[in-house]
Amino acid sequence: MSGSPEPRVPILMYHAVSKAPNDATRTLSVTPDTFAEQMALLRASGFTPVNTAALARSWRDATPLPGRPVLITFDDGYEGVHRHALPVLARHGFAATLFVSTGWLRGEYDTGGGLDVMLDWDQVRELASSDVEIGGHSHTHPQLDQLADDALRSELRHCREIIAAELGVLPASFAYPYGYSSRRVRRAVREAGFTQSLAVGNALARRRQGPYALRRVTVRRSTGIEEFERLVEGRAIARTFARDRALTKGYSMVRRARQVRRKAIRSRV
Repeated sequence: MSGSPEPRVPILMYHAVSKAPNDATRTLSVTPDTFAEQMALLRASGFTPVNTAALARSWRDATPLPGRPVLITFDDGYEGVHRHALPVLARHGFAATLFVSTGWLRGEYDTGGGLDVMLDWDQVRELASSDVEIGGHSHTHPQLDQLADDALRSELRHCREIIAAELGVLPASFAYPYGYSSRRVRRAVREAGFTQSLAVGNALARRRQGPYALRRVTVRRSTGIEEFERLVEGRAIARTFARDRALTKGYSMVRRARQVRRKAIRSRV
């Protein structure tokens, strides 16, 4: 209806679900009990989880979403998503999206870069058969906006081709490693064949953000249940992530300076 406020959708960004994460993943991990408590709150509060492709399709085609939509997303591909998160998701009948860095998963494509125990492809296939959309997260998890064009295209193409080879279907959704992107990266993601992509931003997602810059809210080990409830309800998000946004602004300035420096070097060669 004309004049209606634009819908805002919480997209939750998880990483590891682990009882004993290592130092590299601890901050962005949650315990299995915490994850179960958070999913129970979503159910009790009347949220309906949808996957990334479903949200993008709804906004692209102007079709209605279910009441109180929410997205549950996981980055990288940690083994605990299968061991601990999948049983909880299945118990509630929740959809989710897993964004995998194909060079981090156990198997023939493993480059050894995984930060903790990673999924293998049999586990990814089981997730895919259990209402978990599998999306791309690059091959080796670099800062994509720092790559030259050829390397950027290779990261995206290799990731997409491996997922298609293992699952028999091309992935439609992508998430930027570290949340970093640029106009050039977003264009490359689109040209690689992905139809939507997620950043971080720590804000609720809106249609006007565009299909290649949808924002997510970070869930980490320090996120208590009361804070989690505020996040999914869209309350006090700016205050909660004020420090994160200041750091992101600083990182953005550093990355832009690096890009300018690289362009200047290339122009002299």
